[in-house]
Parts: sequence; C-alpha cells; structure tokens
Amino acid sequence: MQLIIRKRYVDLILNYLGKGLIIVLTGQRRVGKSCILQCVERHIMQHEKEANIISINKEYAEFSNIKYDSDLNEFINNRLKTDNKNYLFIDEVQDISGFENSLRNFHAKGSCDIVVTGSNAKMLSGELATYLSGRYIEVHIQSLDYREFLTFHNLQNSDESLLKYLSFGGLPQLAHIGLDNHRMVTSYLNDIYNTVVMKDVISRESIRNVRFLNDLVRFVSDNIGKNISANSISKFMKSQNQTISPTLTANYLRFLCNAYIINCSKRFDIHGKRLFETNEKYYFEDIGLRNSLIGINLRNDIEKLLENVVYLNLCANGYNVTIGQLLNGEIDFVAEKNGKCLYIQVCYLLSTEETIEREFGNLRRIKDDFPKIVVCMDNLAANGNYQGIECIHIRDFLMS
Repeated sequence: MQLIIRKRYVDLILNYLGKGLIIVLTGQRRVGKSCILQCVERHIMQHEKEANIISINKEYAEFSNIKYDSDLNEFINNRLKTDNKNYLFIDEVQDISGFENSLRNFHAKGSCDIVVTGSNAKMLSGELATYLSGRYIEVHIQSLDYREFLTFHNLQNSDESLLKYLSFGGLPQLAHIGLDNHRMVTSYLNDIYNTVVMKDVISRESIRNVRFLNDLVRFVSDNIGKNISANSISKFMKSQNQTISPTLTANYLRFLCNAYIINCSKRFDIHGKRLFETNEKYYFEDIGLRNSLIGINLRNDIEKLLENVVYLNLCANGYNVTIGQLLNGEIDFVAEKNGKCLYIQVCYLLSTEETIEREFGNLRRIKDDFPKIVVCMDNLAANGNYQGIECIHIRDFLMS
C-alpha cells in the first residue's frame, strides 16, 4: 500500500525532534497518525544512516507481550545503543499500562528522542499534562484537508471534487475504499463513529444514557454554526419528552470533544476583547462522520458544511479560532496566530443585496486594520473586492 506523505505534519514533527520534548500525536481514530509516524521513521532512516530506531506498534501481534511499563522498559533497554542517536517510536502507546512512567524515565535520562501516538481518551491534553507535565508537546492530527484530499484521491481542484469532500470528509482510508462505492463508504464511516463512541466515550465515561448521547450528536450535526448552550439543548430535549439536566448535557458535550468527535469554538467580544463562557458553536472533526449520521443533503446543509471545512482549515494552519461577537452582529470566525487576526465570513452564494450587506456589513463594523475576508462558493462574485474587503472562492481559500 502506497504511503502518502502529509508533509505539513511530518515537517512539524521533525522540527520538534532534538528539542528535549516527548512528541505526542493525538487525534480521532483513523485520521492517519500511524502513517505519519511511519513517514517520520522513513525520513530519519534515509537521512541519518547511523540512527538507531526502536519502533513499537501495539496493533501488531509481535508486541502483544508489552503490556506494562516494566515490559516496555526491558524492551527499550535491550535495544538502546550508546554510540548512536536513539529514536523511540510507539504507536498506540495508551495500550501499555503505565506508559507514562517509562516515557518520563527515558526522557529524564536523555536516552532517546520519543514520538508516540494515542487514539483514545486517555491521551487527552488534560491527562497528558498530568502524566507528562512539562515534558511533552502535543501535535493534533486532523483528517485530510481539501488539498490533501485531492492528492489522496488523485482528483483535480474542481467544484465536483469539493462536493465530494463536503460529502465524504477526509478520513485517509477512503482513498483505498474509493468514493464511488457509497454503500461501503457509509458503512466504514458508521463503523468508525461507533468505535469512537463505544470505546472513547461510552466505555471510558461509563455513559448510562446512550440514547441521549446519540441524540446529542445528531442535534449538534444539525446545528453546525449555530450558538448552542447546555440550557438550550436541555429545553429542546424536554420538548422531545426527554428530561435532561444542563449539567449532564454539558458533560456529554465535553466527552464528545475529548474524543475528538466535535470541536468547541467560543464566542469572542471583538470590541471588548474578551471570551464569553456560554453559547458556543460546535464543528465536527470530520464532516464525513457527521454526514454518515444524518445523511448527505447538500441542498439543505451546504452552508453548514462550508463553515465546518473553513473552521477545520484554519485550525490545521495553526490558528486559534473563535466566533466574533459584535454589538449588533456576528463574525463567523476570528482567527488569531502570532498576535495577528483574520476575520472571516462564510456563505454559500452572494445572491441578494441582503446577503451581501450582512456578510460585508458586519466586517465593515470592525475598525482595526487586520485582513477581512468573505469566503463563498459564488463563482461570479468570488475573487473580487468590495469596499476593501476581499471575496474568495471556497476552493481557492482551502488551497491557499
């Protein structure tokens, strides 16, 4: 099977090597963490001929005897070389009980550069901070962005390709299944969702109300880009004859975020420069999983999906993304990186004066000099300038 290099992540990891930190790759199941780890290993083997690489993949039967940190210590100690640069790669490290003890040990001794991957909720940032405090850096791996999607599926940049991306999402394995086999694609996405929910949410968090958890995911699926609060969801569920407390709702939303199923984006007061603690927006880590839950309906969901992929693209490019709150309006995204901001509005078509005024008018109310962009799928209006505000076609934005 051909190994396609996701250069952005590989370069980032290589840059962190040698900095005295444990590198932890996290992310939703099946987003390609193992393949990225393999690419890093291959790069080192090609460019550092004397390097000693110790590689463990817990999905392989030959490593099934490494169950505890004591087993891991013995395995590594028997393979370390004193006269060579040592690298330790562990795939699915969470399957080794007490792995953090071993990682801290070898990190403290400076024995080797360490890169590990983990899929389930034991690899959450909060728990990593407890296990490896001050010793690690987290690299969050997302599913394929649009540019990678084109490469993996050998497609040209076109509206047809974009619609495929919006329909099926960016899990790398789909490149081997083939997008034309809709039944198999849907079955695969459903299996991934059920695995993540069962293993990373229901089992770990001892979820009792499984029905509500699934209803909650579907509610979020249908309300991408809308302000959501635990109170509003509780009221909605009550109208559906389910009595759910806001506290339980907030906990379940947090569990879904922890398992990398959805992401939470808080509201940011642009004028007051402060974050609000309520009415967040939620976006799916992979839109293919979202569509597998409630079906693909591009006619009704196109704006939600466009907003979701713009959010994912900004996150993949290292931006901290919030929702901009104005006195009498809202900005879809405030993207901040290195002290600089980018303000973005997302819409499907700029077909009416009302739409044009809403999208561009809100941006004009922001008085600072940071870039302001409207991203749309309107071929006639895109790639122009309206009163100093740039309008970019969604495909050009995702490719830039």
